[in-house]
Amino acid sequence: MEPSFWFLIFLIVYCYFGYPLILGLLGRWGRPVRKGDDLPPVSLVISVHNEEDVIHAKLKNLLSLDYPRDKLEILIGSDGSSDQTDTIIASLRDPRVKLFANPQRRGKMTTINELVQRAGNGIIVFADARQLFDDDAVKKLVANFADETVGCVSGELMLSKKENPTSQGINLYWNYEKWLRSRESRIHSMLGATGAIYAIRKELFTPVPSNIVLDDMYVPLKIVEKGYRAIFDETAKAYDEVAESSREEHTRKARTLFGNYQIFGVFLNLFNPFRSPVAIQLFSHKFLRVVVPFLMIAVFLLNLGLLHKDLYRPVFVLQLLFYAMAVLGCLSRHEKYGIFRAVSKVCYVPYVFCLLNFSALAGFFKFAGARQDIAWQKARKQK
Repeated sequence: MEPSFWFLIFLIVYCYFGYPLILGLLGRWGRPVRKGDDLPPVSLVISVHNEEDVIHAKLKNLLSLDYPRDKLEILIGSDGSSDQTDTIIASLRDPRVKLFANPQRRGKMTTINELVQRAGNGIIVFADARQLFDDDAVKKLVANFADETVGCVSGELMLSKKENPTSQGINLYWNYEKWLRSRESRIHSMLGATGAIYAIRKELFTPVPSNIVLDDMYVPLKIVEKGYRAIFDETAKAYDEVAESSREEHTRKARTLFGNYQIFGVFLNLFNPFRSPVAIQLFSHKFLRVVVPFLMIAVFLLNLGLLHKDLYRPVFVLQLLFYAMAVLGCLSRHEKYGIFRAVSKVCYVPYVFCLLNFSALAGFFKFAGARQDIAWQKARKQK
């Protein structure tokens, strides 16, 4: 029992601290990307469903990008939108914008596959409806394709800073994730792109099965399978608001982790360290991350069985203290004044850590029960 207890502790510590330490060391001797100044023709594709509240601002942002007008086309697939989304897009009357509206909802992946097939240019940039690009974001993305080994490039999503504990914790976690991606990218490849801003060579695109949830993992990993690199470029930026509520973040994260389980089944070959350049990253970053909640439960139960030994009583007390802080962080997350605000500032890290791991559990049970709706559902309510 004792060896099992310490082995599980080791896996948890390795996942969150040991693996990043290894990445940090290896990243110093990474593979640089050769960038160029060419501006190739680009097709920017977006799948939308009922985005009337954000689509005008998004298109205005894209049409003002610092990129040659004659080298940019914007293909929008409206997947059964029942609001004013199609009307707003059509009203712009810009020849660069091409709307493909389907009256029936068929799913994001089917829409993306059709848009890529219709795209007339060799570089495809994927985007979502809400997040806004920096003026030079597309230029920054395509500069990386001067390197013939690069098949996919992800930009960086910048989240707004807000004072509530949920937002602070998510921002901290997201910055940690971006750091991991950047170091993995230096060694060979990141494991998933930022869906709101990433680009690929069209010739390397593999149609995404309609039941897949995470195109921004499926597409890059298919490109890695073909022998190309999928890299992260933090200079190509898009902007979004951080989740303000735990419910919103839980919904988004549970769907993402459900998608991770799908990806594991599709890319079993990439776990083979003798044939895959990302095997260690995939195991350490993605696989261990989704099993950590099960490891935490096992550690707690094993600790209960070891309480008769003096060494394990303080460890159990530390676990109880950590979970108590998570509960306090949850209960005080909406408080803006007084002692509860101070409590939330101390406890928001345990709270968000437990929230994300609870979401991982929810993602697993959805996967095991095949209950996740593959049609794209926005976690964030319209304002």
